[in-house]
Amino acid sequence: MQLEIRPDPAEVGRARRWARSRLAGSGIAADESLAETLVLLVSELVTNAVVHTGCPAVLRLSLPLAAADSATVRLEVADASDRAPVPRCVDGDATGGRGLALVDGLADRWGWSPEGGGKRIWCELDRCDEPRDAATAYGGGVSAYEVLAFDVV
Repeated sequence: MQLEIRPDPAEVGRARRWARSRLAGSGIAADESLAETLVLLVSELVTNAVVHTGCPAVLRLSLPLAAADSATVRLEVADASDRAPVPRCVDGDATGGRGLALVDGLADRWGWSPEGGGKRIWCELDRCDEPRDAATAYGGGVSAYEVLAFDVV
């Protein structure tokens, strides 16, 4: 399922509402921590696309079809900007620039790839009762943020 996003900061709230509305049919309760985390990740990734690229974007969610003890939820945001993600370092007083660090801390896996003339940023959340290790991307066992800390600019 997907939602087209206009390059308007008001779209971030619409994306959060859309994501919440999709959770009910997937067996993920609104008060489940996975749902809260997913909505926060939607907010961060859509904000990056809208604020930093100025281009339309597409939000995609892959949710389990029915309630299950374990399943993977995948979130993707694709935009038409050909500007590659670049590292961002922020000091303690900065009001922004921490979005992908937050994604790194909350997602089980995340990364990005070029797509056509733009790019796709994705993350996955595993629904299970076992404790999670740090988020890893590209299967290397190292946090994607440790490999390259970046935010979309």
